[in-house]
Amino acid sequence: MNESTFDEVFALMEASFPVCEIRTYAGQRRLLDLPQYRLIVEKDASGRTIAFLACWEFPVFRFVEHIAVDQGIRGGGIGKKLMEDYIRQSDKPVLLEVEPPSGVLEQRRVGFYERLGFHLHSYPYVQPPLREGQADLPLLIMTYPRLLQEQEFQLFREILYTEVYKVNVPYKS
Repeated sequence: MNESTFDEVFALMEASFPVCEIRTYAGQRRLLDLPQYRLIVEKDASGRTIAFLACWEFPVFRFVEHIAVDQGIRGGGIGKKLMEDYIRQSDKPVLLEVEPPSGVLEQRRVGFYERLGFHLHSYPYVQPPLREGQADLPLLIMTYPRLLQEQEFQLFREILYTEVYKVNVPYKS
């Protein structure tokens, strides 16, 4: 990925997520060297990045860490197309994190993923800090195409903690 495209992706990431849900520029850039990490980018006719999906590929599941569409064109189906294309690419479960559906915006996000076939788990989960000095972030896990059994969930959470967040398990907040 060239520098210009990465800069566009990172700018879109900063515009779409609170700072507690993204790494620093350098931290995000370092992920591109990892074989498990991928950025899927959607560009418009002029070559400008308008959407992206950031994901991790593991032997037993796939993890969507971020998905974002340029604010000016949200609601046009690009995010849905990115997710549908991604989940069609393999028969492994797909996981993602969401904020608990306590407000209207959070409920809309959960509903978006449910319409794509994802299921919301009630198992306890926190996202470890992505930047130094941040606190744990209480989130929930959604999975496609089915709910996970608790033992599966524990295994997948352990992989996320050790591979994505680089924390020791069992992880205590």
